[in-house]
Amino acid sequence: MIGQTISHYKILEKLGEGGMGVVYKAHDTKLDRTVALKFLPQSMASTETEKNRFIFEAKAASSLDHPNVCTVYEIDETTEGELFISMAYYEGETLKERVEKGQLGIDETIEISVQLALGLQAAHAKGMAHRDIKSANIMLTKSGQTKIMDFGLAKLVGRTQLTKAGATVGTIAYMSPEQARGDTVDGRTDIWSLGVVLYEMLTGQTPFSSQYEQAIVYSILNVDPKPIVNFRSDLLPDLQQIIDKTLQKNPDDRYQSIGDMIMDLRRVKKESTEVSPMLLQSADALDPLLVQPHLDK
Repeated sequence: MIGQTISHYKILEKLGEGGMGVVYKAHDTKLDRTVALKFLPQSMASTETEKNRFIFEAKAASSLDHPNVCTVYEIDETTEGELFISMAYYEGETLKERVEKGQLGIDETIEISVQLALGLQAAHAKGMAHRDIKSANIMLTKSGQTKIMDFGLAKLVGRTQLTKAGATVGTIAYMSPEQARGDTVDGRTDIWSLGVVLYEMLTGQTPFSSQYEQAIVYSILNVDPKPIVNFRSDLLPDLQQIIDKTLQKNPDDRYQSIGDMIMDLRRVKKESTEVSPMLLQSADALDPLLVQPHLDK
């Protein structure tokens, strides 16, 4: 497909492929801009259910106008009947790629989490749950913005679930207990998944992991994750409490709104920025050499 022109888009290169689509970088010849085109895999395009889910993705995402949500331009179809979505193209890397380089700092983790929560808040305000929040679906742009990608599994609360018979929508390691059971879900399942992503940023691994899907599901339903202090000593106790609250098995015990979580994250962020100068001041009083690198910068 590389080098071909689809509608008014010239395909430049393949960016990636997942269960719900293949993504290409392309040039919009009409508006002279770079975009990302997401195509429904041909193996899935023949079923009406998958087409409906793909169309729903475009409608759901295009209704969200928020700096922390990927911008969707349009949905179109090739002459062969293949559906695709035109989206904004962002320079940067996925959060998954960033985590693979090593654990994130406390301040960076909080900043990314706040931006993600703000994007989800916009979706939840429209009665929409993403249902597939994971590090691979989060883009960190070079300009410092965090973008939520792929609302392909999003669901308007109360809408009939578009799932395959016998299958559960979502990615196993990030699934909430109610999602893993196949129960009805709402915005609180996104809060759980955001907690998993928070844990992953701080430790470099997800809280529930195994080579076997059944073992992961069992852990999600029955096992508490290892405390993050087991992996790093600089964790703020209040941040651990936030993560613990997001990962409560019973959704009634979690944050009931993403807005409440944002308030707590911002409070911890403020405390973190207040503590850092104090630590630097204390180090300066003890030994000027300890802060010399900061002065040199």
